[in-house]
Formats: sequence, C-alpha cells, structure tokens
Amino acid sequence: MNLSNRIRTFLSNTNHAVFCSYATFAAFSVYFCMYAYRKPFSAAAFADAEAVPLPGLPDLQFKIALIIAQVLGYTLSKFYGIKFISEISASKRTISLIMLIALSEIALIFFAIVPAPYNVAFLFLNGFPLGMIWGLVFSFLEGRRFTEALGAGLSVSYIVSSGAVKSVGGWLMQMGVSEYHMPAVTGLLFFPPFLFVVWLLSLVPPPTREDEILRTKREPMYAEDRKRFLTLFGPGLFALVFLYMFLTAYRDFRDNFAAELWTALGYGAQPWIFTFSEIPITLVVLVVLGLLFLIKSNRLAMDVILLAMLGGSALIGGATFAYQIEWISPAAWMILVGLGLYLSYVPYGCILFERMIAAVGFAGTAGFMIYVADAFGYLGSVALILYKNFGEPNLAWEDFFIQISYVTSVVCVIAFIFAFAYFSPRMHAHEKAE
Repeated sequence: MNLSNRIRTFLSNTNHAVFCSYATFAAFSVYFCMYAYRKPFSAAAFADAEAVPLPGLPDLQFKIALIIAQVLGYTLSKFYGIKFISEISASKRTISLIMLIALSEIALIFFAIVPAPYNVAFLFLNGFPLGMIWGLVFSFLEGRRFTEALGAGLSVSYIVSSGAVKSVGGWLMQMGVSEYHMPAVTGLLFFPPFLFVVWLLSLVPPPTREDEILRTKREPMYAEDRKRFLTLFGPGLFALVFLYMFLTAYRDFRDNFAAELWTALGYGAQPWIFTFSEIPITLVVLVVLGLLFLIKSNRLAMDVILLAMLGGSALIGGATFAYQIEWISPAAWMILVGLGLYLSYVPYGCILFERMIAAVGFAGTAGFMIYVADAFGYLGSVALILYKNFGEPNLAWEDFFIQISYVTSVVCVIAFIFAFAYFSPRMHAHEKAE
C-alpha cells in the first residue's frame, strides 16, 4: 500500500478530532497559498506609473486599473464557476487546482515583463483562474457533520493570508525586488508548498453515510436543478445576494486599499500592521463560526448564522460612529469594522448555503449558491472602485471609507432582517415535515 492510500485509510478510520484537524489544515493551507497569486501586488503603490487613458473618460489611476482588471477576471470566473463548480466531478478537483494556479502565475510573469500600461491585461488573466479555487477547495469539505468547523478553518485563511502575503510582498520590495516583479516572485516562492498541501487535501475521504443523513447527500447540480432551487427560494436568495454585493465591495475596498488606509491613519511605516491587525479578527471569527457545528438542528443553526451576520453588519456602523466621536483609536476602528465585516461575509463562503441546503432538504451542492453570490458580489466591488475613481477622486481615503461603512451597515442590516423573516418559516415547515 503506497503512502497516499495509507493516509486515506488512516483518515477514514481515525477519530473526528484528528480528521477535522487534518482536513482544516489542508484546506486552510491551499487557500492561504492561493492568496500569494492574488493579493501581493496591492502592497505596491506603483506611484511612478502613468495613469491609464480611457477614451472619452478621465484617466484611470494605474493601481486602480490593476485592481479593476483582476476583479473583472475574478468576477467572470465566478459566473463561469456557477456551472463549472456545480458540475465538476470529485476526480478532477486536484488537477484543476494545480492547473488554475499555474495559469495565474504565468499571467504574473507576463505582468512583470510587459511594460505598463499594457501589462494591466495580465492582471485580468491572473484573476480568472483564481476565481474557481474556493469552490474546488470547499467541495472537499461540504456535506459533513463538521462542515462548520472545517469551513470556519478554511474561511479564516483569506482573513489572515491577505495581510500575510502583502507583508511578504513588502519584504521582497525592501530586498530590492521591483514592484512589477514582486507578485510573480511571491507566487514562485509559494508554488512548492502549494503543490504539497494540494496533495494533502486530495487525500481527504468523501462524506460518510452518516454525514449524508445529517446534511443531505451532495450531488452535482445541473441546469434544471439550479433553476428549481432558484424558483423555490428566489426572494430570500435575491436578498442574500443583493447584500453580499455590498459586503464584497466593502471587503475588497478595505483589502485592496489597506496600504492607503493605514497610511492615512498614521501607520504607513509599519508593514507588519497588514498581518497583525487581522489576527484578532481571525481568532474571533474562527471560534464563533466553528462552534456552530455543535448545533444539530439545521433550522436553528441557520437562524443563529443569520443573526450573527446581522450583528456583524451592525458592528460596522457602530464601530465607525465610535471612531468618529473618538471613543476608539484608528487601529481599533479598523479591527472592529473588519470583525463586523467578516462575521457577515465569511458565512457566505462556507456555512450559510451549506446549512441552508440541509435545512430546506434540497439535494445539491453549496458551491452553486456560493458562486452565484460571488459572481454578483464582485460586480459590486468593481462598481465601488469605479465610483471612487470617477465620482469621488479627491475625497480622502479615510473619509470615503467612513461613508461606505455607514452605507454597508444600514443596507446589510435591513437585508438580513428580510432574509431571516423569509427563510425562518420555510425551514420550520421542513423540520416539522421530517
């Protein structure tokens, strides 16, 4: 028996704590490595680059053009992923992960060697393959009695990894690597560990029969299945996708312009702030969402998830108000709005649709709705960046962030209340019918 089969056999027969630790580590590590191909470029200012001319429009700042290009690629990937992730078989997940990351790294290499502003196109090509990584990784974890714990462990990867890879990028630039070469060099550094942790993830065994009984069997969702699901729960799903557009736009703005925001708040000379400011957020989100696996009732778990997400949205507005009246420091404000954001945002990528499918008794895959939400969410991100560039070009970063914090908080609180009122009676009806 070779090593791979030995590990699979061990994981199939070991206790739950060991299995969850292994699966969480593998999934967390794969997605952590993915961020080495997506976010390091945002640690650079590209201050020497000329603005990108647009016909009939004001010039677009070079860094904003890079962000928009990558987000557009990422967004189109999410639309394509609605079909791709819903229908992909388990046997093709591992090779797909490797091929997609390799394509994104090739795009970064061309970004380094093609002169600006023509290299902007390669950030688009970099973003497209990366948009399907999440669905592939989560497909190894969904449909299990411990998916909340596994999903929480996976989700915190993008909270801490974004700051960590920007710190790596900043360090490389201090070592003399140019802003244009730094993203590709970061990706090359992470490629060997990425291959190793993808291999570890590929050894995770499929859900057991008991998992299928507790969470419904997870099957590919083809066109008719997807249409039926949207028909059955359209208004509630529309509300969740609508508010996710605001959360994604807010999260992406905070992430992509973290360097500018921290500089405006007086922390520009401290690159460690990217990483250390996210650590308390990571720990709290991990504990809160991870403990949801203790709730056996899918209906009750969904109620708790929606209420936690509503509370996170309210925290964004509350923390911003506290900062404006000088009750809290700038660093505390950034941490608290980050905590509120991720309490509302993280469940979309793992436990929200995972529990929803189980609570309403629909046989399918959570990846379908994850990608529907993501596809429209990143459209919101592009819209916000364009609004900042063309609508409020002279507004200070801090003032603009305060404005969008209040808007995001109010819109999301209202939408979460509607979603809770819509889904709660439907989940209660299914629970009584079982």
